[in-house]
Amino acid sequence: MPEIKGVFSQTRRLDQVEEMAREAIALMLDVDPHSFDVDVQPDLPQEVARARRARSALRKAEESAEEATVTAARALLEKGYTVRDAGTLLGISPQRVSQLAPKKAAAGKVSKRGKASFTQDHGIAAA
Repeated sequence: MPEIKGVFSQTRRLDQVEEMAREAIALMLDVDPHSFDVDVQPDLPQEVARARRARSALRKAEESAEEATVTAARALLEKGYTVRDAGTLLGISPQRVSQLAPKKAAAGKVSKRGKASFTQDHGIAAA
């Protein structure tokens, strides 16, 4: 803790660093251990920093894919596709389509128009 001269501590594991630093600072300054913030910033090897950036990018891509899938599932159901067909087109299970899309969209146009069948262009046509 270079900001406070004379405060040193050690620990065997990274998950213990914040607690040990907090105790050492509180003891040295004679304050409550929870009256200040501790920001642990280890020097990371280049490979670790790269892996963390990649994992962060992956999380963002997963969120984007989830949003796009929800939008697509809703659009397919609104156009009259069945939950099963929407799942097939999206590469997910029909159960997942049901979770992503609102119930009233799933009940949507097919039930109002009766039986449905695929046309040449893969649209839905009422029978």
